[in-house]
Amino acid sequence: MTHPPPASLTPPPSGYADWLAELKTRIHSAQQRAALAVNRELVQLYWQIGHDILERQAREGWGSKVIERLAHDLRTAFPDMKGFSRANLMYMRAFAESWPDESIVQQAVGQLPWGHNLVLLTRLKEPRQRLAYAQRAILHGWSRAVLNIHIETRLLEREGKALTNFEARLPAPSSDLAQQTLKDPYLFDFLGVDREASEREIESALVQHVTRFLLELGAGFAFVGRQVLLEVGGDDFFIDLLFYHLKLHCYVVVEMKAEKFKPEHLGQLGFYLTAVDAQVKAEQDAPTIGLLLCKSKNKVVAEYALRDSAQPMGVAEYQLLENLPADLQTRLPSIEQIERALAGLPDEADETEGET
Repeated sequence: MTHPPPASLTPPPSGYADWLAELKTRIHSAQQRAALAVNRELVQLYWQIGHDILERQAREGWGSKVIERLAHDLRTAFPDMKGFSRANLMYMRAFAESWPDESIVQQAVGQLPWGHNLVLLTRLKEPRQRLAYAQRAILHGWSRAVLNIHIETRLLEREGKALTNFEARLPAPSSDLAQQTLKDPYLFDFLGVDREASEREIESALVQHVTRFLLELGAGFAFVGRQVLLEVGGDDFFIDLLFYHLKLHCYVVVEMKAEKFKPEHLGQLGFYLTAVDAQVKAEQDAPTIGLLLCKSKNKVVAEYALRDSAQPMGVAEYQLLENLPADLQTRLPSIEQIERALAGLPDEADETEGET
């Protein structure tokens, strides 16, 4: 609720507005730190409860009935506190079992809300995989819905898998960062077009769903435009999609080919890179890189073609809805769910009990 200033207040003195803005920033920061501290304490508490259950069941031989009894007693003792259902206590037990080293809970997963930890626990089997997704969620501030999306689409397993010539064409460490920026394959399941869609149909659908497209491309990509005009020697040329990468500090030209990769595709892409470097790139920008997205590729042919190219570029496949396994298709979130998550809105489904 906004409170209007009292009528009796005199106009603020010089410098007051700047001081007020600084105070607001301090208060917001303190609120965020407090929320993070509360979350860490809650996750740590849940781990300790789960650890105690495991230890006592092993030492005393207690069966699963004790968890039902514990849930009743804790809810009776703390009626205003959520999170002590039998199901959540079972999750606490599984959480402690999956992270036997308490230091990992304190340093990594303890920074994530309980609901995020349940996603990691129930969706991923390998501890190393869980930790990798946890660290990425912390780094980029993923919501629970976005974390779900990236796990479903195997984001980390696809990163850095595109065929590129970056190691030979870009200086280190930029070459490593650029390599990790591209993935293979790219999943365009959200477009709602069939596998016979033309390049223009795919481009149009990508721009229509640019928010989801940027999520699939990964952190750091900023959309510049579609069918970007470049005039060279009096002739007009159009780049399919143009982006700027905020971490690489360079333009990224993306070309779509609704067919199998051919070596001549890189010649066209290389021409666009030269034109962007000459006409668009600023002096402080790094060299433009290119990404060719094709329906399929022969890996050896692509490697040979990239080896002959003097400019930094990569080749990756894209997959439309019909290319995805049926079980994955049914589990992927809708456009509406994704947009709600990216807008910071809660899931329409009920929140997991005990999450903060």
